[in-house]
Amino acid sequence: MTTLDLGLIGNSTIAALVDPRAHIVWACLPRFDGEPVFDALLRDADDASGRFAIELIGYSHGEQHYLKNTAVLVTRLYTDDGACVEVTDFAPRFKQYGRTFRPVMLVRQVRRIAGTPRIRVVLKPQAAHGASPLGITHGSNHIRYVLPDQVLRLTTDASLSAVLEELPFVMDGPLTFILGPDETCPEAVTALAERFREQTCDYWSEWVRYLGIPFEWQREVIRAAITLKLNAFDDTGAIIAAVTSSIPEAPDSGRNWDYRYCWLRDAWFVVAALTRLGATQTMEQYLGYIINRIADSADGQLQPVYCISGQARIEEREVAELPGYRGMGPVRMGNAAYVQRQNDVYGAAVLAAAHVFYDERLRRPGDASLFRQLEILGERAAEAYDQPDAGLWEYRGIAKVHTFSAVMCWATCDRLARIAGRLGLDERYASWRARADAMHADISAQAWNAELGAFAESFGGQDMDASLLLLAQLGFVAADDPRFHGTVNAVERLLRRGDYILRYATADDFGLPETAFTVCSFWFVDALHAIGRVEEARALFEKLLTHCNPLGLLSEDIDMQSGELWGNFPQTYSMVGLINCALRLSAPWEGEF
Repeated sequence: MTTLDLGLIGNSTIAALVDPRAHIVWACLPRFDGEPVFDALLRDADDASGRFAIELIGYSHGEQHYLKNTAVLVTRLYTDDGACVEVTDFAPRFKQYGRTFRPVMLVRQVRRIAGTPRIRVVLKPQAAHGASPLGITHGSNHIRYVLPDQVLRLTTDASLSAVLEELPFVMDGPLTFILGPDETCPEAVTALAERFREQTCDYWSEWVRYLGIPFEWQREVIRAAITLKLNAFDDTGAIIAAVTSSIPEAPDSGRNWDYRYCWLRDAWFVVAALTRLGATQTMEQYLGYIINRIADSADGQLQPVYCISGQARIEEREVAELPGYRGMGPVRMGNAAYVQRQNDVYGAAVLAAAHVFYDERLRRPGDASLFRQLEILGERAAEAYDQPDAGLWEYRGIAKVHTFSAVMCWATCDRLARIAGRLGLDERYASWRARADAMHADISAQAWNAELGAFAESFGGQDMDASLLLLAQLGFVAADDPRFHGTVNAVERLLRRGDYILRYATADDFGLPETAFTVCSFWFVDALHAIGRVEEARALFEKLLTHCNPLGLLSEDIDMQSGELWGNFPQTYSMVGLINCALRLSAPWEGEF
């Protein structure tokens, strides 16, 4: 049965998912939001199409691990009679000629570990989900796969006949497979792959070495940080929400969405988490992406989500050719959320940018020119804070004045006031401070529900949603404010189910939620810590960590009965939640030696 026990490889240009049988079951080329070349994750389990498989004849079981502190994945395949092969997968990434080398390339190295293994190579890339014919030609050491919009070349030292005809053969030496652009390999394929692997390992080890990790849960945080980095598109600075599309949030729920795009809200969470770890380059690159989105909009109106190139339109369509994850369609490509009104986006953009006005390590610190650009977003936030929107949960048929959106609009003006003060712009400070204070008073009055003893999810509302757990983190209320304690208690009372927190407990366009949105439980851990329930927070965090897959990765949702992962994968929101909780809960390094 298909599961999300998958490993992620990538290089911040492309990404691929590898299952425990050493099948690449998902990869979009030539970038994250390209057409899926390998789409077996959304096909029937007995369909051999859409995968790049190294099959061990007589396979009994497999195991996977990452090389320490890298994005290089190792899969070992075993037979009952003792044969074993090892498959090492990665996408090259390293410094070269003063630039970061991150080609559209997947490298697979296969070696015999024990016995006399026989393997079969099944390489079946797809064109238009199988709807378009695939042209195949070959030379002496390569096979060309001609797709409508690109040509892929497999360069290998394996028998081309065995690959083309999917014939089993005995491994009598190591093999290398390089799948990438239609370019001639400039050196021996084995030597090239080995060099690329060593340099890629060196890159990731060096990147990890400069992270400011907590004393506890180091491996979990390192894996989460690498995963976030792999979801950042270096070319433009965009950050995708997840590498997949249409993994259902719950079985047969129809909640199947394409997450291979840049949500400004999600990206803010990612850059904030990486910046807390000391990885500031992702934030700097993302700031360039945000500035370009502001420049593209003459009046400062921002969409909630954009293509990773920055293109505004993301037309949503259903793909009839693919049955979906475990047959649970529909499969959707594109996301209609780009047309929604989500007023929190202004806060997400300004909060992501605010750091550059304070961090002296950055090459280009924030200045008055950047501040003036951000002020455009402040004007929009001040206009929008008390207007209905779809909210951060992207309701498709519900519009309210959502409290989280209103608070994020307040945060836009509040941070602009702080930045103006830091820059010595006294007049602008006074103007933004007055706006922020007026918004704060209005939100406090309209969002407070005396009967609940808590802030409600909307102005005048009666319900709760998990985003209210962020009010102290955003600075809207202090952690020791009785109103925040009341809000945390109300969320616990109305949204907690065992170890999990629902995002909300009311019906939406698709009915009642059936699974727990993973990051909401991490938000609850943070809130418990903030109000002094530290031991409860630690215990709950430890339980949540048990839901990571064997490689330390999390999806969007968790089944509250079985603990199984559901939703798009790996989800940046979830990995951010893990990092933030670990940073807050960990014992300090001092005094531990």
